[in-house]
Amino acid sequence: MDLSTTYLGRRLRTPLVPSASPLSEGVDQLRRMEDAGASAVVLPSIYEEQIEEQDRRFTEDLERGTESFAEAITYAPRLADIPLGPEAYLDHVRRAKEALGIPVFASINGSTPGGWTSYAAKIEQAGADGIELNMYDIPTDPRRSGAQVEARYLQTVRSVRSAVKIPLAVKLSPFFSSLAGFAIELVEAGVDGLVLFNRFFQPDIDIEDLKVEPSMSLSTSESLRLPLRWIAILRGLTKASLGATGGIHTGVDAIKAVMAGADAAFLCSVLLKQGVRRIKEIEVEMARWMEDKGYDCLARMKGTLSHARVENPSAYERALYIGALTARAKTGAR
Repeated sequence: MDLSTTYLGRRLRTPLVPSASPLSEGVDQLRRMEDAGASAVVLPSIYEEQIEEQDRRFTEDLERGTESFAEAITYAPRLADIPLGPEAYLDHVRRAKEALGIPVFASINGSTPGGWTSYAAKIEQAGADGIELNMYDIPTDPRRSGAQVEARYLQTVRSVRSAVKIPLAVKLSPFFSSLAGFAIELVEAGVDGLVLFNRFFQPDIDIEDLKVEPSMSLSTSESLRLPLRWIAILRGLTKASLGATGGIHTGVDAIKAVMAGADAAFLCSVLLKQGVRRIKEIEVEMARWMEDKGYDCLARMKGTLSHARVENPSAYERALYIGALTARAKTGAR
């Protein structure tokens, strides 16, 4: 059974890729994921705030005491005294590449243009096969228009794109007024792939202690419906790689993502819940389903149920919403 696919220009044995999470922080765990069948891995995100904070502290340490006396201008701090968080991340990329025989994609979490974007070049030099730019931002300023928000994202993407030659994917949120149009603009700005969707941190409110609490809920298979719809719509609009993330827990979930048009199916919550062995189990479930349905390779079914190829494309649009409400009303009436 040929489950191979191509994502960001890399040939993958299967579309199953562990996404950025604490599971990929250690090289030993990365090896276990490769042994369990992972066709590639995405390392945890390095945040723009971490990169900028290191630069700020480095500058402060270099300048500290330079006005005390003339000779102090030659003073430099011991490297051991400077935080090396971002440097440790680069070392993690290098060690992962040395240890694994599958593609290693780095992840940067950032959304604002700035000097931190040059860090992408260091990731490329460390040996990463590609970069996933995780665009996480909550625009709260009412004076900023949607067009301004998109323009800042595009500027950030262009900055990173100009710094590296390796493939670049953008992990998007679904909260854009014209998602299809913005996705195409990102591709035109130099993006090689789109990962749908970023799952936002959603705070909760503790009414006993009267405080806001951090909260992160894991996905379920139901979460897959939103990325399925948009991958199906975008598959006919762009040749860029498409990755589905959020809600892939079973072989059936992965099959749905591929039939909608996904090139890669990212796994996170299911691995946190059930362990990395689940990767191989999902692969086996996919192969069994394909054998039962007469498919001998993944390529034959990729995108077969995308927006551009189904008999009723409106099923991905408003008509499905109306039909679902009508069916629900009839069920309730009984």
